[in-house]
Amino acid sequence: MDIRKVKKLIELLEASDIAEIEIKEGEEAVRISRYSSTATAIMPGPPAPVAAAPAPTAAVAAPVEGKPAVAANAGHVVSSPMVGTFYRSPSPSSPAFIEVGAHVKAGDVVCIVEAMKMMNQIEADKAGVVEAILVSDGEPVEFDQPLLTIV
Repeated sequence: MDIRKVKKLIELLEASDIAEIEIKEGEEAVRISRYSSTATAIMPGPPAPVAAAPAPTAAVAAPVEGKPAVAANAGHVVSSPMVGTFYRSPSPSSPAFIEVGAHVKAGDVVCIVEAMKMMNQIEADKAGVVEAILVSDGEPVEFDQPLLTIV
């Protein structure tokens, strides 16, 4: 794919309200996301090996009968907007975005949900203090599953 076409796609993305665009030409594809620092070129070939996720370092509420333990008035719940894999940090060697007891503002990145090899940053939609992180690092999550609570 011609680099001029990719640059034009980036300009179109910046000039619009679109968050992500993917274009395929034959065997080549390009996905550009407003929330990612790089454009990803997808080429056919074997999938890359996935490294094991590190063990969680903060307190995590224990699930009860397959559902997270959330009290009746536990505060504001931040839920997963998609099915994917939950990560507390941007990379295995980086510190976690948040810890229990951390103060967050609306719009702060609190975690990542990986879906289809795309890292989707999840932002706090309310300011407050992180009361509980309900999912372990590297654990699969479902759509609308509670990830953490903010009070």
